[in-house]
Amino acid sequence: MVKRIKLTVYGSKQICASCVGAPNSVDTYEWLQAAISRKYQDEIIDYQYVDINEPPDSKEHIEFVEEILENDLFYPIILVNNDIVAEGIPQLKKITQALEEEGILLRA
Repeated sequence: MVKRIKLTVYGSKQICASCVGAPNSVDTYEWLQAAISRKYQDEIIDYQYVDINEPPDSKEHIEFVEEILENDLFYPIILVNNDIVAEGIPQLKKITQALEEEGILLRA
């Protein structure tokens, strides 16, 4: 059985105050999906976007959103299998490195 990879983006439609000039979190989420799918076999990735202003009724998401707000973390925050790999303005190289460590394969 193929191991699934969970990529979660926490963010907001409003740009983080410390990330002026950066795209909003939804745009970053969509950009990540496109960039990853061009280079990698992303069929094993479960993508998820969580709006920090309206998190789903899930203990996991609610607790992480509280942590974001309490600790003034920069968003978007990108997690690969619950590990933070990027915060604020993401670097694709760090994200793809984390995906490769989880076993994602390049497209042929």
